[in-house]
Amino acid sequence: MANEKTVTVEQVGSPIRRPKDQRATLVGLGLNKMHRRSTLKDTPEVRGMIRKVQHLVRVVEDA
Repeated sequence: MANEKTVTVEQVGSPIRRPKDQRATLVGLGLNKMHRRSTLKDTPEVRGMIRKVQHLVRVVEDA
């Protein structure tokens, strides 16, 4: 289990003037300010959250 896949997302868009559910999704992803990064387990649930706010976040490729 030590080799779990992770995904890192960075907030690049402002949640101002966005629906409450999109703001809540950002908080659920561990984001709340511009250019913050959060590393999460790569699960279908997390991928769905990323897809919901794809216009506000970007997936960071870490080497």
